[in-house]
Amino acid sequence: MADTEAPGYGDPSPKRGGWITFPFMMVPTLLGLSIASFGWIINLIVFLIEEFNIKNIAAAQISNIVNGCISMFPFVAAILADSFFRNIPSISASALISLLGIVLLTLIAFFDNLRPQPCETGPNLCQSPSKLQLGVLYAALTLVTIETAGTRVTLSSAGANQYEKRKDQGSFFNWYFLTLGFGLCAAANLISLSIFISGKRLYNHDKPMGSPFTSLIRVLVAATLKGKHAVSYKEEDYHHGKEAKTSTAIASKNFRFLNRAALETEEDIKQSGNSNYNKWRLCSVQEVEDFKTVLRLLPLCLAIVFVGTPIVMQSSMMVLQALVTDRGLGPNFKVPAGSVLVMSIISSCIFIIMNNWLVFPLYQKLTRKPLKPLQKVGVGQVFIILSMAISAVVEAKRLKTVGNEHPMSVLWLFPPLILEGIGEAFLLPANVDLFYGEFPESLRNTAASLTSVVIGISYYLSTALINLIQRTTAWLPDDINHGRVDNVYWVLVIGGVLNLGYFLVCSWVYTYINLNDGNDQKQYLKDVTT
Repeated sequence: MADTEAPGYGDPSPKRGGWITFPFMMVPTLLGLSIASFGWIINLIVFLIEEFNIKNIAAAQISNIVNGCISMFPFVAAILADSFFRNIPSISASALISLLGIVLLTLIAFFDNLRPQPCETGPNLCQSPSKLQLGVLYAALTLVTIETAGTRVTLSSAGANQYEKRKDQGSFFNWYFLTLGFGLCAAANLISLSIFISGKRLYNHDKPMGSPFTSLIRVLVAATLKGKHAVSYKEEDYHHGKEAKTSTAIASKNFRFLNRAALETEEDIKQSGNSNYNKWRLCSVQEVEDFKTVLRLLPLCLAIVFVGTPIVMQSSMMVLQALVTDRGLGPNFKVPAGSVLVMSIISSCIFIIMNNWLVFPLYQKLTRKPLKPLQKVGVGQVFIILSMAISAVVEAKRLKTVGNEHPMSVLWLFPPLILEGIGEAFLLPANVDLFYGEFPESLRNTAASLTSVVIGISYYLSTALINLIQRTTAWLPDDINHGRVDNVYWVLVIGGVLNLGYFLVCSWVYTYINLNDGNDQKQYLKDVTT
């Protein structure tokens, strides 16, 4: 890989990038994103209920909104990194901001006057948090959310940029999501920042190339302005710009109306003698094809939104279920309600390792071809649907034990969480691998953030779905012992099956462009131009 380091970073002769950068990327991921972030994320619902006296369902909705912001904000950070800044400075600045947020959360937990007084007896005697207390809480959550915006996606993209081969990039994404699996303490932010910066001389430093979204908008504008011109099938009628030697030879036939953006009209030819042609009337073929690539991936993004919704709803409901189960393990230990979600994380980590070292190699050995990203996503969706179904069965069983002397053990919640973790082990790395590999190179950070964006949308859809269910049914009261959460899970199962059918159709019609380091691109171009 060519060294893209900017001047001023030392001797450019040594080779940079590759697996030597792996520990410098993974340790910040483990300490900063896993330990520091997941520690407060998974306990947020319980914290809101027990420390801020917020009702159960409302706490779940607030948690969904916060998690939605955590997933959506990285998209903004990715745009800024792709357009103006570099990955490394973005990550460093975000980690510093995160440290401030974690410290503020720690102060909230330490000082009693930053939280409302504990409830005395019954929910009617609970003191609501003051505006000041809520303001401090929201300020802390905002700061730690900014951290994820600057690091969660740009760190994954910066890590993948260190490798030339698509196979190595896919392996990196597996290890990246593996390291997102554990979390304990806030001091990890400071440690992770130091380790990350110490490896800067070894990184391939990307350079900002201006906003790639401007190029996408220009394609749409240029195609609209030339709407009356007929689409040509001759290569010489199209503009290739500075990428003439490397860009696509001819515009593909899919989304043919966009080809007009690269069509050289008489007005464009008059300006061909100078380089100051109107870029809002004439785009290169490569820019047009990049725009088409984004359009072709949008239906798959929608499928991820609808598989993400049951996942985030299950996470919220599981915490509320854990609060009303027997969480005692032995005479001296009680499982924290928020910690039950760790089972999903541990399961995901274990199966990412198994997939990388056993399942995927074995599949390739038996079939003589690798398991493609969309196939992995489909397998993951099946596990998610199974998880929802078992959750419904478990909750129905729990409701039968309400009022008994011995409530149902929290251990019954573990099987569906394990299945969810297996599903995520297939889904998440494959989604990022797909978008990172298929998106235009100028949109790599944006591609890496796309999965996070659609998951963020899933959190908002989950909040909306909870509102809808509360308004139309009696399934989700504040005390879920008097509700029917099992029916909610069955609704998610039905939605999951429908979404799986939609996803299979999208996968069937989708043609990979960059899979296998560009070999599929040649086949794709051959298919669309013949």
